[in-house]
Amino acid sequence: MFTVPVACPHDCPDTCAMRVTVNEAGRAIKIEGDAQHPTTDGVLCTKVARYLERTYHPDRLLYPLKRVGRKGEGKFERISWDEALESIATRLKAIAARNPEAIMPYSYGGTMGIVQKEGMAARFFNKLGASRLDRTICASAGAAAMRATYGAGVGMDVEQLDQAKLILIWGSNPITTGVHIWRKVQEAQRQGATVVAIDPHRSLTAQKCQQHIALLPGTDAALAFGLMHIFMREQWLDRDYIERYTLGFAELAERATQYTPDYVAKICGITAHEIEDLAALIAKTALQDQQPVAFRLGYGTQRVRGGANAIRAVACLPSLIGAWRQAAGGLLLSSSGFYPMNPLGLERPDLYPKGTPRLLNMSTVGDHLLNDGVEAVLVYNSNPVAIAPESSKVAQGFAREDLFTVVLEHFQTDTVDYADIVLPATTQLEHSDIHKSYGHRYILLSQQAIQPLGECKSNSEIFRLLAARMGFTESCFQDDDRALAQAAFDWQHPYAANISWETLQKQGWQKLNVADAPFATGGFPTPSGRCEFSSSELAAVGLDPLPNYLPPYESVASNPALAARYPLQLISPPARHFLNSSFVNVDSLRKQLPEPSLEIHPIDAAARQIQDGQMLKVFNARGAFQVKAVVTDRVKQGVVLAYSIWWKKISSDGKNCNEVASQALTDLGAAATFYDCLVEVQIA
Repeated sequence: MFTVPVACPHDCPDTCAMRVTVNEAGRAIKIEGDAQHPTTDGVLCTKVARYLERTYHPDRLLYPLKRVGRKGEGKFERISWDEALESIATRLKAIAARNPEAIMPYSYGGTMGIVQKEGMAARFFNKLGASRLDRTICASAGAAAMRATYGAGVGMDVEQLDQAKLILIWGSNPITTGVHIWRKVQEAQRQGATVVAIDPHRSLTAQKCQQHIALLPGTDAALAFGLMHIFMREQWLDRDYIERYTLGFAELAERATQYTPDYVAKICGITAHEIEDLAALIAKTALQDQQPVAFRLGYGTQRVRGGANAIRAVACLPSLIGAWRQAAGGLLLSSSGFYPMNPLGLERPDLYPKGTPRLLNMSTVGDHLLNDGVEAVLVYNSNPVAIAPESSKVAQGFAREDLFTVVLEHFQTDTVDYADIVLPATTQLEHSDIHKSYGHRYILLSQQAIQPLGECKSNSEIFRLLAARMGFTESCFQDDDRALAQAAFDWQHPYAANISWETLQKQGWQKLNVADAPFATGGFPTPSGRCEFSSSELAAVGLDPLPNYLPPYESVASNPALAARYPLQLISPPARHFLNSSFVNVDSLRKQLPEPSLEIHPIDAAARQIQDGQMLKVFNARGAFQVKAVVTDRVKQGVVLAYSIWWKKISSDGKNCNEVASQALTDLGAAATFYDCLVEVQIA
């Protein structure tokens, strides 16, 4: 037996270092967290601890398939790789000869590995001249917000979090979405820290915090401005930090004047007393006691109309109180901006045959498939029929008989059911890759532990083979996975200068060379080098340079007639035992959440004569789906919660919560607005 260093490939900030034990027969028999990796610390989440069950699942796709039934039926027959590749190349050549932009890639975070995610795939589509994909489904609003405020997705080191004395977990449920961050929070609590959850839902995390502020969905920016208003009213500010290391304070202060506690309380559905007390707690900890204050932002905050402005507003808070001065203070949404990436060398946009192809937004794929001349879609690392908003349009688009669809997958997902050709892909244990993280500061090298099952091939190999069939002769299409991994980063950058390829191969990980408190004296990667309360980037393109509160599209403030018809706000955060649409088909995990459910407040339930356990219909003008009622005060009155993301085929009515989600986009970053959604609920 032997062990192999592997990185967790899934879309999670923790990016765990793992060790896989392989027996003499070449079968992986054990998977565990790397006890030496400082953030993983030997612990895996409930999902990835069952990764072997997923790898060796009896329903794995092991051979290429060709559709023999109607689209959506999921009927296929086995074919050879030669037939599959030739069929794909023949169709793509014909379409590309007319209009290569009629070919659309669709991918996201099915693997976060840089090689298997977009490395060879990006080169393939760039050479083809296919439409580019704007990958917005999860994080682009927050990324735009952080870029405007701090220059990139940078923040505090999660390894310092246990030394903070006040932690605000804002729009996040790390027990579900980042268990290693939660372990740091627990350690801080043991050392006397106060932890506050700011979330519309009393989540597992909120239940374990000393305080929970249950604001209404989409009102986070208003709360942030309410705190600013009090900071400025009381002069609870780090004037020295503001003057030396920020830009636009006077303008921000002027905007904050209107956000009185009473005004904000009405917007957020909380009390003015809660806002006053929170501001006083933050100020006392940071300014009077000179102790670290840490803000942990989550991705749910940005999934509404004003999502980027909300992230911007919250992101201003640590600079106002000088929280960046201490290693355990500041803010963390994403750490991905620290990694010195090399997109030109990895993805090769110089391969474009002419000009720059059009950009299609993955969050509006339903409209693109129905209206924008898309003739072929290649789906990899994603399951759009289940995960994209306004699902009925997405399914309708994929059901087009004139649309040629290729899907690279592990299992027969909802999207596979609509494919013309299905290509079996390897899991993380069956290929090699290299990873960055958006929760910590380590590069991880993941090594192949076992041989591919059946006739599965890695994404990189599939696109190498397709490039050859298409007649692409550039030498970059012969690069192996190691060459792709080495092309992924600028290894000469100071942050990566200490990284050794030999150490990565042996140990599996190394930490970037970033200071514990990198912004103690400013030095942000903005044009000014300061935290930009007033963004020069936004001003340059004619946008409001300051953050602001924008009410949700679907709210009483924006659309009172719609709110009267559909009075409940639906949010759909991740289920603890799933990861987006991955792991839904793993039996041991689905037993923990055997069917879709909807949490509804007792007052809202009583008004509709709903009792716990009844089947419900959740609906709006876009669609409907069915769930089982869970009557609970964990949600605010006027808010309902449906955990995501169920495969449709596993649900009782063949639908999921994205039936009712809108294709409307966020203020910045053109991201999806899953939580900006009004519905009504009735007994099914």
